[in-house]
Amino acid sequence: MSKEKESVLAGFKAFLMRGNVIDLAVAVVIGAAFTNIVNAVVKGVINPVVGAFGTQDLDKYSYCWEDPCSTAKDGTTHGIEILWGTVLSSALNFLITAAVVYFLMVLPMSRFLARRARIMAAKEQAPVDEVVQDSELEVLKEIRDTLISQRGPSDSGTTVPRSR
Repeated sequence: MSKEKESVLAGFKAFLMRGNVIDLAVAVVIGAAFTNIVNAVVKGVINPVVGAFGTQDLDKYSYCWEDPCSTAKDGTTHGIEILWGTVLSSALNFLITAAVVYFLMVLPMSRFLARRARIMAAKEQAPVDEVVQDSELEVLKEIRDTLISQRGPSDSGTTVPRSR
């Protein structure tokens, strides 16, 4: 029985120590903080702009399905009130969040990965010896040019032959 507990605990520990679980936890925490920012932008900027055509609080937009929609002093409600302004506000929150995530995270990452794939494909196509020789030749040329520029006019005037 204790051996089974140890294997369950060891399996759970291995699960928690995987990198993707930690990444997921970080993503959830950052997502929650990011949600607060998006909600503030929607509530403080977007809702008043949309509300410029009516009330500034989208939550006040509603439709009464069964008249009269009212709340009595004892807290009971009469009628069926459809709060479509709240739905519109939530839809705006979603659209803004999706746009920010796409344009600031997904699009740059996909461009980076595509560029990286092109570089890797180019490296695979070129023979390794040519790539190494070209890079070594470039480094040697840079060293030669640096030495020439550091030597200056005060040296003996010997010249270094230029490469092809």
